[in-house]
Amino acid sequence: MSYAIISLGGKQYRVREGERLLVDRLPTEDGKTFTPDVLLVGGDGATLLSPKDVTVTVKVVGQQRGPKIRIGKYKKRTGYKRHTGFRAALTQIEIESIGATKARAAKPRAEEAAPAEEKPKTTRTRAAKPKEADAPAAEPVKEEES
Repeated sequence: MSYAIISLGGKQYRVREGERLLVDRLPTEDGKTFTPDVLLVGGDGATLLSPKDVTVTVKVVGQQRGPKIRIGKYKKRTGYKRHTGFRAALTQIEIESIGATKARAAKPRAEEAAPAEEKPKTTRTRAAKPKEADAPAAEPVKEEES
């Protein structure tokens, strides 16, 4: 496959093998590898949505800070001036491989397994409901005259 779309930190990235990206800070140590969620795999004339048999292996290269962004606030004729800044915490990652996972060993089917002794089929019969004559009748309530 030539590319994949992965999900990291609530954002989606289109990646290729050998590519390096700057993403939001990840809680993974430098030099470690992990597998993000794969949303789509495409290329070579085929596209797979939600592929379960394809994994993307990502290696964390290092942690770094983004460029400083200067923010200024100003209101005319009041003497109001404020300045602040911001630097994003980023992680540089490298896409090591995009490929299929190892096939799981298939469990032997019940037909291929050793044949078990067959049990004779039993038929169920419904329990007979008690007839009205068999059931005790409720006695009528007598009202007393005053």
